[in-house]
Amino acid sequence: QVRVEESGGGLVQAGGSLRLSCAATGSVFDIRDMGWYRQAPGNQREFGNQRELVALISSGQLTKYADSVKGRFTISRDNHGNTVSLEMNRMKPEDTAVYYCKAESYSDYEKKYLELWGRGTWVTVTP
Repeated sequence: QVRVEESGGGLVQAGGSLRLSCAATGSVFDIRDMGWYRQAPGNQREFGNQRELVALISSGQLTKYADSVKGRFTISRDNHGNTVSLEMNRMKPEDTAVYYCKAESYSDYEKKYLELWGRGTWVTVTP
């Protein structure tokens, strides 16, 4: 069984920086894409809906960013491919949200890639 767990959220003033980390642990066979999504306060969490893609990184280190964070956020992934980080700079109040990590992990039992989500970590940016 594979678990996904985020860490590093917190409170920061506008213009400041935070770093989020996410690790996939357990019986990891292969992880394809890993990414960060966020859900702003007041939005009911629905799987696959109401959450904004923030940044994505493939197993080949290809990255994709939301327009709202380009130039401010940087996603990176370790060589083993099981840990992903999000460096957030020049943060804005509108970055306030719960940030979720997602990993596409191969299940040898089901013979397919599964989308695994962490429980989320709060990020609050004050004016």
